[in-house]
Amino acid sequence: MKLSEAHLIQLSAVVDAGSVSKGALALGLSQPALSRSLAQLEARVGKPLFVRGRRPLQATPLGMQLAAHGRRILAESRRAAEAVQSLLRGTRGLVRVGGVPFFMDAMISRIIAAFQNQHPDVDFEQSYGNLSEVGTGLRADQLDLGIVPLGTSGEPEGLEFTPILAARNVVCCRTGHPLQRTKRLTTGDLGRYPWVAPLPGSPLLADLFAIRSSLGSLELDIRYSGGSLLSVINYLIETDALAVLPFSVWFAERKQHAIAVLPVDIPQPQRHLGILKLAGMPRNPAAAVFADFVVQSFQQMQQMILRHENAVVWRR
Repeated sequence: MKLSEAHLIQLSAVVDAGSVSKGALALGLSQPALSRSLAQLEARVGKPLFVRGRRPLQATPLGMQLAAHGRRILAESRRAAEAVQSLLRGTRGLVRVGGVPFFMDAMISRIIAAFQNQHPDVDFEQSYGNLSEVGTGLRADQLDLGIVPLGTSGEPEGLEFTPILAARNVVCCRTGHPLQRTKRLTTGDLGRYPWVAPLPGSPLLADLFAIRSSLGSLELDIRYSGGSLLSVINYLIETDALAVLPFSVWFAERKQHAIAVLPVDIPQPQRHLGILKLAGMPRNPAAAVFADFVVQSFQQMQQMILRHENAVVWRR
């Protein structure tokens, strides 16, 4: 026997309201229409759903049981409707975000956590990649957003870029490094210590080569390369090696007091960190809400980052 789910929901409304008229009002139906639905349900089950002649209405044991099923159906229907609305509002769903490793680890993972504190029904899949890999992932519908640096060459074809932070690199070392005690620190002093090279394909690798070029005839002694942000920091802590890092990455790690910025001016890249997405395509609502949250987060951090940067006396 197949029963109409709508009839069961209507029955539960009448039982809970205590009368057909109140049940109809709660459902937004006319009383005659609701009475017909109840009569059809009674005819279908072949048993009375209400005790005859009892006022206010009193459901029979069968009517009570069917009304309980109706309540569950109504609750599930409301939950489904709320889930749809949450998806459309961007407060529920899945966001697939990929980007350059150091920024993802130092900053974006923290921003994701802060976002989920406000929107716990949004799940994230985080991955790593440079501009070319992220662009490929966006075009293949494997990513919703990319967090990447972009230079003066402009946006890759078919993609849109929203800048969120101007690039600023610094030379980092362990806290207590001998160069921190050098009174007249110059770029020439950087060639006297070993270096950590970033991951292959990272824009920071080109920035490291720019530092090497600024030293003239001096070569950089690269002892360690290709590590994650955590491994680079751990390596710096245990050695006198140096590494080029975005100032914002150091800023995110500053409270650990493990690594320091050397106040030496180095060649700076002409690029911005930003959000990359497909151009002109319908957006994942949750990804759109998260992208706005990232922009707002960086706007709030930017003044603090600039204050720390301006407090450093850069020397050539």
